[in-house]
Amino acid sequence: MPTLNRDRLRRFQTLLKEHGFDCYLACTPISMGYLAGFFEGGGERMLVMAVPPEGEPAMIVPALSETHARLTGIQNIRAWKDGEDPGVLFESFAEEWGLKTAVIGVDDETPAGFLLRMQQALPAALFKCAGDVMAEVRKRKEPEELELMRRAARIADAALGDLLEAARAGVTEADLQRALLSSMMNKGGLASWCIVAAGPNGAEPHHSTSDTAVKEGDVLVADWGCQVGHYGSDTTRTICIGTASGEAKKVYQVVYDAQAAARERIRPGVPCQEIDRAARKVIEDAGYGEFFVHRTGHGIGMMGHEPPFIVEGSESPLQEGQCFSVEPGVYLPGRFGVRIENIVTVTSDGHESLNEEPAASLIETGA
Repeated sequence: MPTLNRDRLRRFQTLLKEHGFDCYLACTPISMGYLAGFFEGGGERMLVMAVPPEGEPAMIVPALSETHARLTGIQNIRAWKDGEDPGVLFESFAEEWGLKTAVIGVDDETPAGFLLRMQQALPAALFKCAGDVMAEVRKRKEPEELELMRRAARIADAALGDLLEAARAGVTEADLQRALLSSMMNKGGLASWCIVAAGPNGAEPHHSTSDTAVKEGDVLVADWGCQVGHYGSDTTRTICIGTASGEAKKVYQVVYDAQAAARERIRPGVPCQEIDRAARKVIEDAGYGEFFVHRTGHGIGMMGHEPPFIVEGSESPLQEGQCFSVEPGVYLPGRFGVRIENIVTVTSDGHESLNEEPAASLIETGA
């Protein structure tokens, strides 16, 4: 049941004060869900939770969402019906809150139509993307959040067995994608995404899974995840269909060692870029540096990608309770790719992997 979380609200309001915001307009299921357990999206209908730096939040909601919104315990809820202009309600509430020349933070994903209507209502106010402030309050996971993420990771890990059973020459990438998605759903997860890339397609990190048939000798990269209680998992494993070439085994070992080196550096206070550097050095020293084309990791929680970002240039220090991926990769154009990804959480003296450990050598299966 949706319920306003007073502790999260208090911490968020403290950040709003520190950053000089007079109001924050949350409109995504993630922002509203985190603060009040309200995971309903308005779609094309304006649905906004307004949070002041002090006092009680308010909501503007479509009439069909009013009953659900009131379960949060928020008292100031203004509903509008289809055919009416919700901007009029926004104008009214903005006048009551004195927002004429305010500094107003908005979710980074706020629909342009909503934002333009609110800017029309308050032409002298300063609207600023403030998703980083919302991310700041979410970045250190609470014990109950971590447990949901562990459950999501366990479901993703268990799906690997179904992938290995299904992976053989002659099936298609799409067949294996369906096997992974079905496995996660059958095990109690809400399947979120799945990429399966065989042979040369594996050299495209964000390959769009196709009807390409898997051949004997193909190196296969699979990236999949699910949600449990609105918290996600994200796992990548690389296997070979049948006997692997010597170079495939070599590249796999390089990526495996890079992931281990990166994870060895994880502890509170270490800048994010140091984790990226540790992985990248192993790959560069092995002569594959130009083929590692993305950051080493991204934060994860209610969003699949959120801070912290494990990338060169990020001097943000790691904090206990943060969760992120460690996923170095090598992509040889026209040939194959290798990526290994675990989700970790920072602990007081290092890290905990939410995933089972990857295989120490390239798995050969399904010939």
